[in-house]
Amino acid sequence: MAKEVVLMKGNEAIAHAAIRYGVDGYFGYPITPQSEVLETLATLRPWETTGMVVLQAESEVAAINMVYGGAGSGKMVMTSSSSPGISLKQEGISYIAGAELPCLIVNVMRGGPGLGTIQPSQADYFQTVKGGGHGDYRLITLAPASVQEMADFVGLGFELAFKYRNPVMMLADGVVGQMMEKLVLPEQKKRLTDDEVIERCPWATTGKSKDRKANIVTSLELQPNIMEQKNIKFQEKFKIIEENEVRYEEIMCDDAEYIIVAFGAMARIGQKSLELAREKGIKVGLIRPITLWPFPTKLIASYANKVKGFLSAELNAGQMVEDIRLAVNGKVQVEHFGRLGGIVPDPDEIVQAIEEKLIK
Repeated sequence: MAKEVVLMKGNEAIAHAAIRYGVDGYFGYPITPQSEVLETLATLRPWETTGMVVLQAESEVAAINMVYGGAGSGKMVMTSSSSPGISLKQEGISYIAGAELPCLIVNVMRGGPGLGTIQPSQADYFQTVKGGGHGDYRLITLAPASVQEMADFVGLGFELAFKYRNPVMMLADGVVGQMMEKLVLPEQKKRLTDDEVIERCPWATTGKSKDRKANIVTSLELQPNIMEQKNIKFQEKFKIIEENEVRYEEIMCDDAEYIIVAFGAMARIGQKSLELAREKGIKVGLIRPITLWPFPTKLIASYANKVKGFLSAELNAGQMVEDIRLAVNGKVQVEHFGRLGGIVPDPDEIVQAIEEKLIK
């Protein structure tokens, strides 16, 4: 069978992929620059074909709590928003993590603080990988750099979410959400039956507890000794994720003297910067973290004794750069280059930053 190649926006790809991966429910609220996710789902009307529920909630807070309920019943459920909307969802995200429930959350980032701008940004890195909501928890975080990955990471996100019973964040910048590229859509999968859901998720609240003890889904525990053990269990799970789920891409790093570290749209720009730098005789490589958490700490540390410096290229004032500095542990110079306010840099600007900040 010939592959189905189509041309569409990153946000539209998420909607098509959600239907084709057999997602049970989407609960969201419109906000630029991710509104096309909900708009596309509404246009495609999957409730008439696969039975997928698509609902525009009355608020972001309502949407994330609908996800909480759907995830608690073992269903494949998701939401999407942009930066201010994701901020409103943080309490619910923390609850979902504390209840150990799988779900997919998509953040197509815009500039802040506050309402900021509708233009693209990568300034939600701290919010996503350093916490966001309250408590000791982690979000598995996928950073797509293409429209194809916007679609593919819907499937990967749910795979990881159910594997570890943990929420997954797809952290995309507004560039990737709004740009159009060709992609190959996945084949249509069937949604799981109720019996298949029970088999996959024996912990779920399915309403069928005749032959077993009732399942209780909650993040609340008033006994401190029990709550401590729950948190220890969480940390053990996070260590397993860090050992097994780090994903990244290396480009021309074998002979590199300087390495650009960038994710999302900045990795695309950084790849062109690499080519321009090499034309000038500067040996530059690129590391693209695909998982922002777990972060490719060991990989970056392995280059600390091989290169003369790292440049963290980000659409923010300097966030991921802190994790790069922790990884190299002072062994080599690490600098940051970023643009703010929704301005997307030219590749030449990154090359100039390498020359001025690392080579001098």
